[in-house]
Amino acid sequence: MEQRLVEELRAIVGEDSVRQMEPMSRHTTFRVGGPADVLVLSQRNTLPDVLRLCRQHDVPYYVVGNGSNLLVGDGGIRGVVIKIAKAMEELRLSEEGGRYELVAGAGTLLSKAANFAAANGLCGMEFAAGIPGSVGGAIVMNAGAYGGEIADILSRVTVLTPDGKERELAAEELALGYRTSCIAARGYIVLEAVFHLASGDPEEIRKRMGEIREQRIAKQPLEYPSAGSTFKRPEGYFAGKLIQDAGLRGYRVGGAQVSEKHCGFVINCGGASAADIRKLISEVTDKVWEQSGVRLEPEVKMAGEFEDTLGGMG
Repeated sequence: MEQRLVEELRAIVGEDSVRQMEPMSRHTTFRVGGPADVLVLSQRNTLPDVLRLCRQHDVPYYVVGNGSNLLVGDGGIRGVVIKIAKAMEELRLSEEGGRYELVAGAGTLLSKAANFAAANGLCGMEFAAGIPGSVGGAIVMNAGAYGGEIADILSRVTVLTPDGKERELAAEELALGYRTSCIAARGYIVLEAVFHLASGDPEEIRKRMGEIREQRIAKQPLEYPSAGSTFKRPEGYFAGKLIQDAGLRGYRVGGAQVSEKHCGFVINCGGASAADIRKLISEVTDKVWEQSGVRLEPEVKMAGEFEDTLGGMG
């Protein structure tokens, strides 16, 4: 990595917002991942200039949010990692003619946005209370849980295009599907989202959020580092049930394990490497296919350099 680029980045975003050889284990909920050549904590107003510099120096960049749906290889990530985090955190409400809108910056935790909505007596976002990702990441993957998903409440988003221009898009333009959207494919970076919500009974909203929280604690291995549900739900099936039926509850590769509490979760039960997790995901996929004829697809995104020799998984 050219030191000149590093100095130019620091001139734009500030000395403390540029880190060299930054371990990505500090920025993913799996708590694994090798170093990024350069990690930039970007603000909305500096993001276009950061992209411009990357293009000028012909250096690849990779955008991350809270790292809650990401597995970074032990070899780290080459180029510049742009982290959309607290510097792009914002929450505000607007109301017109009985229509309520919640505006959230891309770096805001989705759970924080849900709690903010509840505190203001607005319903529709209860399902998001326990989702650990950022607003930006949640929109990219159309995150959902407990019968709700982002597509149900999203009105519009502001994105940064690859050429550094801001553009507002209606939710209908994002091709939101099950854990997918067109955002990453088009090279957009989410800057801000507007959610449409309804007025509700604050007590009922809090009650529903409490019920969801209790279900998560009871059913999910929240005490271990993970990326949440590891696999997408196959049509007509549940990933966790297929994994359990294949006899894989508690199955381990190194420090990575299929959770005994919920087989749909791969956890870092202590000292796991990214290679361990990736190999475990691959072996679970193969064994479930052999057992049931159903091919599981990882929900977790993979990035960077992996030091094992598995093929076909990024």
